[in-house]
Amino acid sequence: MNIEDLTIGEARKLAELFGLKEGRVHPATGKYVIVRCYSAGVHAGVLHEAANGEATLTRSRRIWSWTGALSCSEIAMSGITGGKVAVEVPTQFLVGVIEIIPASEEAKKCLQALK
Repeated sequence: MNIEDLTIGEARKLAELFGLKEGRVHPATGKYVIVRCYSAGVHAGVLHEAANGEATLTRSRRIWSWTGALSCSEIAMSGITGGKVAVEVPTQFLVGVIEIIPASEEAKKCLQALK
């Protein structure tokens, strides 16, 4: 098969085989992120995909409450000093996504260490 001779339909089928959907891939895909939703709260995890106000996280934890950070932006940069963070779930599907913020390594380590 010559890739230069692929039709658009064949290219779309190949993209689907590799888990890509038509359209743009979110720039934070594959990164540890903080996600804020309208009614589902704040979550931390690895962004698998995001589009149209929905996101899928892997290694996801819900952050119920926190101390040591003023906003989700600050959580993403520095982590938190305390609060209630739920157990990690392998996959979580979120709707009503308001913002997705890539987290620093410092924040990632902090959030993953909380029990």
